[in-house]
Amino acid sequence: MITKQLESAIQDIDALIALTKSDIEDIKEAQHDKLSDRLGEKERLISSFEHKKTALNSELLKLTQSNVGKSIDQILSDDEADTLTLFKDKLASLKSVNKDYAKFVATISEFYNSLIDKMFTLEGNGYEKNTLRSATLFMVSA
Repeated sequence: MITKQLESAIQDIDALIALTKSDIEDIKEAQHDKLSDRLGEKERLISSFEHKKTALNSELLKLTQSNVGKSIDQILSDDEADTLTLFKDKLASLKSVNKDYAKFVATISEFYNSLIDKMFTLEGNGYEKNTLRSATLFMVSA
């Protein structure tokens, strides 16, 4: 039962890794519309993974409660332990890919924010919120 749940969760993780790597490649090629096309699929996979992880946690909790005093390694079969190790490795891989993705997203966000700051001058006056100065985009110098 646990092996099947782990394998199903691993499939979701693998799909998320593949989609995130595709997102990174599309960011590099400035094909941002493809990112939004995949967003629904990623959200579905994340939701699916979260449900599977919750069910897995519940199953593991039941096992540990019924085997008090034993470690998880003593409770699980060799096959289940190997699949759990693979699951942990896949999660670490997803984390690494997501870190790379976040770096690209932060860089692009900073680029767009700097463009907006250059195009639209903001006036700040102390503690109040910055406001857009009138006619900053179309100023003409004579």
